Amino acid sequence: MASFGWKRKIGEKVSKATSQQFEAEAADDKDLVDDDDANWVHATKRRKEVLLEDCVKRSKKLKDEGANLAENRRYREAIHKWDEALQLTPEDATLYEMKSQVLMSLHEMFPAVHAAELAVQRNPRSWDAWQTLGRAQLGLGEIALAIRSFQVSLHIFPMNPEVWKEDLSWARKLHEQQKATKTESVQTLAKEKERSQESIPDYDFESDEIVAVCAAIAEKEKALSAAKTVVIVSASGAVETVTEKENCPTTPDETLFIRAR
Repeated sequence: MASFGWKRKIGEKVSKATSQQFEAEAADDKDLVDDDDANWVHATKRRKEVLLEDCVKRSKKLKDEGANLAENRRYREAIHKWDEALQLTPEDATLYEMKSQVLMSLHEMFPAVHAAELAVQRNPRSWDAWQTLGRAQLGLGEIALAIRSFQVSLHIFPMNPEVWKEDLSWARKLHEQQKATKTESVQTLAKEKERSQESIPDYDFESDEIVAVCAAIAEKEKALSAAKTVVIVSASGAVETVTEKENCPTTPDETLFIRAR
């Protein structure tokens, strides 16, 4: 039977000097790898920064080109330029705000409101974006929402006379007119409802006056039915009206050839 003994640890026979040399070489290799990783990360970061700078420059160029087109009323071309710019800088709120203004000029209110909302989402501190959103909402008939947008714009920039004197003042005036129109409509509907609910007058059809009138009408109808009127036209063109009784009808002579009732 084989005797049992403790197993030696791996590397127990390796000399201490060799182990230290191995550890030193491994540390050098690790430092070299770390340096390579750091250089690669730095290069990648720098490449991204350069790419971002190029995108910003290209986007600004497209934005300016679109603004020039919009000033010349070439609105569709301007929107195309700004859409290209948004592909490069999708977080630029001014691009959405400018696009909303042009869409309002084209009377496309739903897309204008959507673009202005995106501008406000990108930059909630932009009073321009809130003002444009209010104007788009006003064009869509959302007067209450427009008033709120103008108020936010003034809260951000209280010294803006354009929003205060023109936009907000006009929106409030429209709101008052809308309230007055609604009130008038409600009152008209209420009056019509009251009229429709009014009961029919209760006539006394058995009164002496009604009975007398009915008797007179009956006598008149009886008299008319008892007598008949005949129009006689002679050959010479003479016209004669003859009233005949039912019991003794009148027969025209031979000189008459037309008889009309």
